Amino acid sequence: QLQASGGGLVQAGGSLRLTCAASGLIIMNYTMGWFRQAPGKEREFVASVNRSATRTSYSDSVKGRFTVSRDNRKNTVYLQMNSLNPEDTAVYYCSWKWGNNWRLNGQGTQVTVSS
Repeated sequence: QLQASGGGLVQAGGSLRLTCAASGLIIMNYTMGWFRQAPGKEREFVASVNRSATRTSYSDSVKGRFTVSRDNRKNTVYLQMNSLNPEDTAVYYCSWKWGNNWRLNGQGTQVTVSS
């Protein structure tokens, strides 16, 4: 199970760091990612990092502002979010990639950005 934390209420322009702690899953075996879902919208991909942390990928909407990282020794994934804007308001989930499919299980964390 993946437990995301670190969300909260922040003003536009602010920063947050999300943490994803894995239990029952050894993340070093998987590409890990972050997704988000805003009210009334579909869940969307945010960022991913490969097993060795040598390759990352970002959605266009967060590129240059968010940074995904991982610490395999701690079985943890991070998402550093800078220059937040109200469009970033959503519940954020972490996930792992099984084959070509992303698996999400566990609670997300709410991020709310005020203007």
